[in-house]
Order: sequence, then C-alpha cells, then structure tokens
Amino acid sequence: MSTPATTNQVASLGVALVTGASSGMGRSTAQAFLQKGWTVLGVDVAPPGPDSSHGRLIPIGVDVCDRAAVEAALAEHLPPLGGCLQAVANVAGVYPPSTLETYTAELFHKVFDINVLGVLNIMAASLPYMPEGSGIVNFASVDGFVVSPGQLVYGASKSAVIMITKATALELAPRKIRVNAIAPGWVATPRNAATGRMEAAAAGIPLGRVAQPEEIAHWVWLLTGGGAASFMTGETVTLSGGDVIR
Repeated sequence: MSTPATTNQVASLGVALVTGASSGMGRSTAQAFLQKGWTVLGVDVAPPGPDSSHGRLIPIGVDVCDRAAVEAALAEHLPPLGGCLQAVANVAGVYPPSTLETYTAELFHKVFDINVLGVLNIMAASLPYMPEGSGIVNFASVDGFVVSPGQLVYGASKSAVIMITKATALELAPRKIRVNAIAPGWVATPRNAATGRMEAAAAGIPLGRVAQPEEIAHWVWLLTGGGAASFMTGETVTLSGGDVIR
C-alpha cells in the first residue's frame, strides 16, 4: 500500500474510488478523474502505477472480495483526504468463458465473488464516507441483458449487478446518493484484444467499430463528478454502438 497522504494534501476537487484501476476500462476511468484534478484511490489486486495527469493517484493493493481488507484500506487513506468520497466506480471484473457443460463450482465462485460480491463490498465499505450528492457507478455488461454464447456464468453475474444497482439505488435514495450502472459492449481493452474476436465483433456493430476505454470512462464521469445526471438513479446505460438494438 502507498503511504497515507498528509493533512496538507487533502483533495480540493473531489475523491474517487476506482476498482480494477490497473488496466483497461478501470485505468481509463481513473485517468478520467485524474485529468479533472481529482484524487483517485486506485484499487486493484496489483495496484496501478504512476499517472502523469493533473490529479493524484493513490494506489491501493487490495482484493475487492475481502470486505474487511477494503474497509481497513479506506480507513487508512480517506481520513487524511478529508474523510469524503464523492464518486465510486466498480470496474473490476473477470469474464472466463463457460457453458452448462464446462462451468465448475470454482469458476462460478470466482466470477460471482469478483463481479458481484466485490461490488457489494466496495459499496458497503465506501458508504460511511459518501456525502449527500455523491454517486456510484457499477460496471455491468450487455451480456447482462442479452445472451452471449459461451458466457453463461459471466452473463448471470452481470444480470446480478444490474439488479443490485436498482436495489441499492432505492436503498440509498433517502441519503441522496445515486447509484447507476454502465453496460458496455465490445471495448478495445488488452484482454478483449487477446480473444482474437474484436475485428469480427466490430463488423457486426452498427457503428462499425468497438468502443475505446476512454469513451466508457467518460460516462462514469458524467454519472458522478460531471453533474449531468443529478436526477438519475437506478438506471443502466447501455454502450454498445447499437449492437443490442436489433
């Protein structure tokens, strides 16, 4: 873990927590806040490296599946930053393929522990530090709405994220804390590229391409720090380039 900030380093613009911050959409989401001058708690099992943006990145190496460890990390890092957390982005996730013939109990628990339990742990641990007007964005997937062949367990986990988003939005509305979700389709991340399927996927998307991670990250900013969605909660924004409308 990094050294806690001193009291003269309290963030002036805002503090965001981003999981999965070491790569892909998590890294881009962290950069979106850093570029706005925010302080970002970058949570990952392998914490992110330095960033040259205007804000300040505080890498935190913790497993989102371990609620006690997450709570301890926030208790260490947030008080020196003023004790407030204005934005939370649950980006961390895994998507190993599975079917009825190939799934295992081990795979099921790994996917649901990270994709679902991890989201709950981060929200629960963050809540004591979140003031009125703050926002949470959970990362779902188009696979939570439509069937992606070979992604049985992953799709189920993302459907769970969509329902968790609705349920917690209702629960936290009296505290004026908004909870929304993003459901990306194909995004040009290193792990997606490694599948060797992105070019074929792009050909079937009405806009003719996959999304860039920065495009997805921009929506996190809009739903939290950007203030454009101050009356929006419990919703899931689908970002698929039109892939799921036909």
